Amino acid sequence: MSAPKPVNPDTAAVNPALPNPAVLEFLLTRRSRPARTLALPVPDRAKLTQILTAAARTPDHGKLEPWRFIVLTRPALERLGTLARTRGAEGGLRDEKLAKAVSQYSDSHLAVAVVNVPRPTDKIPHFEQLLSTGAVCLSLLNATLAAGFGANWLTGWLSQDPQFCAEGLGLLPGERVAGLIHIGTETITPPERPRPDLEAITTWIDA
Repeated sequence: MSAPKPVNPDTAAVNPALPNPAVLEFLLTRRSRPARTLALPVPDRAKLTQILTAAARTPDHGKLEPWRFIVLTRPALERLGTLARTRGAEGGLRDEKLAKAVSQYSDSHLAVAVVNVPRPTDKIPHFEQLLSTGAVCLSLLNATLAAGFGANWLTGWLSQDPQFCAEGLGLLPGERVAGLIHIGTETITPPERPRPDLEAITTWIDA
């Protein structure tokens, strides 16, 4: 049997059905980077636009686009850190929990909020629209990693706080944050984490 021919990246891009071992290897080894370890530099606007474009190529039943992006640069994150301290204190957070809630914003250099935007339709359940929004979060995470930066998908108490989201992010009624993707240059390569036992979570049905 002859050896398989090498994959031409240009051809693979035109015909995604062709094998792409490099992409498969990336998916098998991808690893989020803890947000607290991400530093400068961050992607510039052109590079981030490319990453967002990749993230938007995601399953979307009905082509509803039930999501949108909010790019948070350093000044915006500093403002949100101040608001986080106020809202966290008003919500009863103290000491370590309050500091953690604040640091997610005040220590970050760049983040993208992925917002679920429910679309009124009788054909596509809201549950499927939520799934599509979650797929965007993962696609954004992976696109950032593939671009050579570190990334981490976080949520937290404040991202579900209506007042914080309305005042800090400008969310409209019915919208909600599905994830805050923090982006930067990794300073520490984290150790591999335990992965799921495929035999324990997989059922094969052959007939």
